Amino acid sequence: MLIESFQNEKIKNVTKLLTDNRFRKKSKVFVVEGQQENARALQYDFQPVEFFICENIFKEQLPEGRIHYVSDKVYEKIAYRGSSEGIIGVYQAKETPLSSYVPKDNSTVIIVEGVEKPGNLGAILRSCEAFGIDALIVADGKTDFYNPNVIRSSVGCLFGMEVYQAENEETLEFLQKNKFNIYTTLMDETAEDLYKRDFTQRSAVLFGTEHSGLSDFWIGKGKNTLIPMAGSIDSLNLSNAVAITCYESLRQKKG
Repeated sequence: MLIESFQNEKIKNVTKLLTDNRFRKKSKVFVVEGQQENARALQYDFQPVEFFICENIFKEQLPEGRIHYVSDKVYEKIAYRGSSEGIIGVYQAKETPLSSYVPKDNSTVIIVEGVEKPGNLGAILRSCEAFGIDALIVADGKTDFYNPNVIRSSVGCLFGMEVYQAENEETLEFLQKNKFNIYTTLMDETAEDLYKRDFTQRSAVLFGTEHSGLSDFWIGKGKNTLIPMAGSIDSLNLSNAVAITCYESLRQKKG
């Protein structure tokens, strides 16, 4: 059966999942658009609920699961990215508590506090995955992991990462219990260069928002760290700062 009406209940549901954070969280499902992103979701054992396929665009092997065929116009309406690859999947969300994470002896964890921009969070996930970061913790988060812009900008890297959301207090307790070296990124005279930190041991690097940095909660909770720069500007885009830190962690571990 080909879905050709915008008024079809399933099409209305997908549209709402894309645009309504509260509905997405309440439904405990989320939408994935694109061939690579759906392939990664399936590769990392996310459970599909259903797929919407536009046969005039999607020419790859069909995924296993419930499939609905849609017309070009209907697909164009529910395609969030603006580019057309002909496949949209709906998946069950995973909920994993931070307490379930078991770090390795040399785990590096990135922690971002209060991140608000989905595109930034997606870019951070992409860097974390690329440079072998063991986990990403979003402390006091304001962005849903399953926001379509997070999935898009991470190019599906979200699905292969250990990702957790926790309040500041729980995050600090977890780091102290597991004996992490805690590196904060507060702007003050006590900060030392990133390259002097030891990432061959358990390490956690904390970043705040671009607007206001880390909150006062983290003052005195770790060793203050900065990325040395040669220019006149005194700060970097959040995702760029995280990327540099992730690379330094990998560089040290590769020796």
